[in-house]
Amino acid sequence: MLAFAEVAITFSEIEKISGRLEMTDVLAELFKKVKSGEIGRLVYIMQGILAPPYEGIDLGLGERFAIAAIAASAGYPPSQVDSHYKKSGDLGKSAEELLSEKKQTALVTKEMDVTYLFNAFKKIAESSGTGSQEHKIKLLTELLNNSTPLEARFIVRFVLGRLRLGIGDPTILDALSVSRAGDKSLREPLERAYNVCADMGYVAEVFFENPEKLQGFRVQPFKPLMPALAERLSTPKEIIDKIGRCGVERKFDGFRLQCHKKADRVELYSRKLERMTPMFPEIVKEIKGLKPKEMIFEGEALAYDAKNKRYLSFQQTIQRKRKHNIEEAEKELPLNVFCFDLLYLEGRDMTGEPYLERRKALERIFPKGLLKLSETEPVETAEELEKIFNDSLSSGLEGIMAKDLNAPYAAGKRKFAWIKLKKSYGKAVDTIDGIIVGYYLGKGTRAEFEFGGLLIAVRNEDSGKMETVAKIGSGFSEEEMGKLRKMLHEIRTDKPPEDLDYKIEPDFWVEPKYVVEVAFDEITKSPTHTCGMKGSEDTGFALRFPRMAQMRPDKSPKEATTTEEVEEMFELQHSRS
Repeated sequence: MLAFAEVAITFSEIEKISGRLEMTDVLAELFKKVKSGEIGRLVYIMQGILAPPYEGIDLGLGERFAIAAIAASAGYPPSQVDSHYKKSGDLGKSAEELLSEKKQTALVTKEMDVTYLFNAFKKIAESSGTGSQEHKIKLLTELLNNSTPLEARFIVRFVLGRLRLGIGDPTILDALSVSRAGDKSLREPLERAYNVCADMGYVAEVFFENPEKLQGFRVQPFKPLMPALAERLSTPKEIIDKIGRCGVERKFDGFRLQCHKKADRVELYSRKLERMTPMFPEIVKEIKGLKPKEMIFEGEALAYDAKNKRYLSFQQTIQRKRKHNIEEAEKELPLNVFCFDLLYLEGRDMTGEPYLERRKALERIFPKGLLKLSETEPVETAEELEKIFNDSLSSGLEGIMAKDLNAPYAAGKRKFAWIKLKKSYGKAVDTIDGIIVGYYLGKGTRAEFEFGGLLIAVRNEDSGKMETVAKIGSGFSEEEMGKLRKMLHEIRTDKPPEDLDYKIEPDFWVEPKYVVEVAFDEITKSPTHTCGMKGSEDTGFALRFPRMAQMRPDKSPKEATTTEEVEEMFELQHSRS
């Protein structure tokens, strides 16, 4: 079995590496030392999780509990641990330094392998009920008693959800391929398997047993797929030139649900693949009443105002995502779901079928009550598409989605199978989904809010890094400023995210946890932002006149806009002009 001490050494090496290729090689060497039966657990630990998101397993440990465990293991008072943490800005580093000089030594220690550590984390997560907090602290203290100072650094970071390695899913997939094939030739089947089941640990286990088994991955109920993503073009003509005759759907601004049914069991998953089932009992009831016994479909959920006969905004709709007062929310904000794609039906994987065939099958099932069939119209010319687009805007919607009639469902991929055209594209204003990586203190009239703006980044899929693209100082109401300050203060750090490339610094760094929709006038070249900055180049891309449009709690940082998208938007902008 692989000793965690060896894993910790590798993690420490990776922290010093900036290049993705070098990181891939280091990880691949570590994977070569792991056997089937353990590789899945190691991959989960690298991802900072204990199970895929839809299983909802959470360690339930905050800084206060970790400080108590470090104090108990090292023999220092909690106040001293807290003081050290405030200086270091990294509780993992504080644990490492304090345990290297600890005042007491455990009588019995045990060398930890990956399986032992993973199972210990699971025990912490599963501890519940009366006295569970004390039990969690005790279990973490035992882990720290058994650990070397270096191991303690990463154990504490893991339980806080701040591993800070900068290892993205693409890097893990590359490293798995290199560890077995010596190159990235197996990356494509690995990625397809991961997109089909959204469980990297499971994929790694199957791969290590026999790489050929990856070909057998199929869509199945209750293993949600990575959602397909849309590309963007700026005019109806460009869309028709790209995909020709297509199906056009009106684009609602709700939240996306992936709905699974098998016999009497129904599960709902968000676009972040979190289990949402308990929140929407009315949708579950409707799905149970559908004729198919096995199915997976996608829909866009919108809150409906029955009195005024209108659909509500995203910000109103998203209030339905709550864990308490469900019945009250169901009455205040009843949902309709516009079903737009069918991924699995009665044992048949539909993702490889052309969109036109999936649509025909969908039409045989819906509409039914709250579950409505999304409207689609066949379009052959740019003029027809533009008419639908303008009708959509006049109805108060945000745009349209054009779909290639012959394209399969591209799970986890951003392809031109789906192309979005939003109301902003034909005008000066556009939007991106950015990751909040820092915030600024208020000045002048904003000083009382202790909040003055956000530093925003996008994802570079090639390097696995985040890159800054905008400093937002407008678009906030007084209420939003107060909420943002409180929300970001809770995830404030003294150091930037490990996987962030930056040239400018905010007043406070934060964990890259939240996504915000940012409106802007155009994309310009910038010497201060790192988005798209390559090698010795001294200019990147930045948003001109950026302002906050809205928070996107339904999206994870993995779904944020990419550097490649920003570059494409820059080119589209110039083609328009």
